[in-house]
Amino acid sequence: MMTGAVEIVKVGIAEGNIVEPPKWIRTSGLGSCVGLVIYDEIKKIAGLVHVMLPDSALAKADMQNPSKYADTAVKELIRQIVACGGRRGILKAKLAGGAQMFQFQSANSLMRIGPRNVEAILEQLHHLQIPIVSMDVGGSSGRTIEFDPSTSNMHIRTVNQGSKTI
Repeated sequence: MMTGAVEIVKVGIAEGNIVEPPKWIRTSGLGSCVGLVIYDEIKKIAGLVHVMLPDSALAKADMQNPSKYADTAVKELIRQIVACGGRRGILKAKLAGGAQMFQFQSANSLMRIGPRNVEAILEQLHHLQIPIVSMDVGGSSGRTIEFDPSTSNMHIRTVNQGSKTI
């Protein structure tokens, strides 16, 4: 994790944003949520979205926020990156999060929010033909991620497990 002179744009839960160097982008509190970065490595434009839930069909009236749901967040993030000058044909993705934060006795799939978020995002990326460069998903610990668009490095800090770069 870099600190000091770098300006870091923070993304909250169910939010997204776009950055270009010298700015970095960060989201924290990734438990069952997934932090998805899509980026144009050549133009050095990157977007990050903090996805809470796998499917907007579960929503009652909250469709004003496409960043909340995997099925709408991926498309919206791509749209924003392209609007900022990123090129659709060369976009790549990195993601982290999707932990199973609580252990349940039942095998009820509704309780598997983390794994379902990861599955939904992977499905969207595959459908939209965005290659996945790397990911750090699953487990049972929360994560904070930072992405540096100048190097395309994602720095991940995992609770009780230290840091790594993917």
